[in-house]
Amino acid sequence: MIKVPFVNLGLQYKNYKKPILNKFDLLSSNGEYVLGKELNKFEKEFANYCGTKYAIGLGNGSDAISFSLISLGIGPGDEIIIPANSFVATAWTVANTGAKIIYADVNDDFNINPDSIIKLITKKTKAIIPVHLTGKICKINEIEKIAKKHNLHVIEDAAQAVGAMYKSKKAGSFGITGCFSLHPLKNLHVHGDGGVLTTNNKKIYQKILKLRNHGLRNRDECEFWGYNSRLDNIQAAIARIKLKDIEKINNKFKNIAKIYNYEFSKILEIPLDDKNRKSVYHRYVIKSNKRDQLKKYLYSKGIETKINYPIPLHLQKASKNINYKKNSLLNTEKLSKRILSLPIYSELTDQQIHYVVKTVKSFFD
Repeated sequence: MIKVPFVNLGLQYKNYKKPILNKFDLLSSNGEYVLGKELNKFEKEFANYCGTKYAIGLGNGSDAISFSLISLGIGPGDEIIIPANSFVATAWTVANTGAKIIYADVNDDFNINPDSIIKLITKKTKAIIPVHLTGKICKINEIEKIAKKHNLHVIEDAAQAVGAMYKSKKAGSFGITGCFSLHPLKNLHVHGDGGVLTTNNKKIYQKILKLRNHGLRNRDECEFWGYNSRLDNIQAAIARIKLKDIEKINNKFKNIAKIYNYEFSKILEIPLDDKNRKSVYHRYVIKSNKRDQLKKYLYSKGIETKINYPIPLHLQKASKNINYKKNSLLNTEKLSKRILSLPIYSELTDQQIHYVVKTVKSFFD
């Protein structure tokens, strides 16, 4: 039996150990830890990679969403439309501004359904937060048209989608802001928490530069009460090292997905790209009516899987005051009972990949 963990972060560190330790030693010797040259370089490189004018390193991806909302003046009395199928951070960042969460249903690709959005827009709606879940950009062209018609902001939750593309543009370059996570489970990650916000809007850029640093105009003058959410220099240095290889890393994800798709196409419902959207497969999610049995079987054979996500946001206890009930968002709820994420990361060996394929097939045989 071959062991296939769902992730193996230690393996990637071994591949980058020497440049990371060299940079750690240099920055530590210089005592340059916070808001330094390394962060400035990463921000410029990340903005250039995404095709935006600006990028801002933050403490985590959740703050990228929070600061986007705050910088747009969103708060009590406002409504924000988000998908019901996402990680909880997409929801709590809205709730913590005092705005009301409005949940939309999703398509079979797990991303927000534009038709569902249209039905939810009211005079109180201020923004849409589409989530590029599993590394696939949502139907952003349709969402942009809806937003423009109703004078709404689009805030991209691109936490899982570094490098994903729609036509010739990358995730994070469509909305008023793009919000990325550098959490260890992401394709581009640091050694702990980290996040990045992208934007082409100079006013928002200047606002969030202060917002992330206590609201300080300079060392001694505080313009408004802000937050403490800065990507530190050592994490920025790690991100810079890996950003140089992000296309190679993403291509490994894509190649594994290509193998899975070929092998599973006749026995499972598999994720597929279309001609306009190029996924980076942060997660490889299949659908099966025998999901729970398959998960148990794979675990017995040494293969770890996950469910992203078993409880939709509108059915979480934290959403009880928003008054959503079961069967209110049918596709989201149907998918939550059928989805399973298989191991996919750049350090998977050919032996492990083919073992996953062989074992999944043996379950259905």
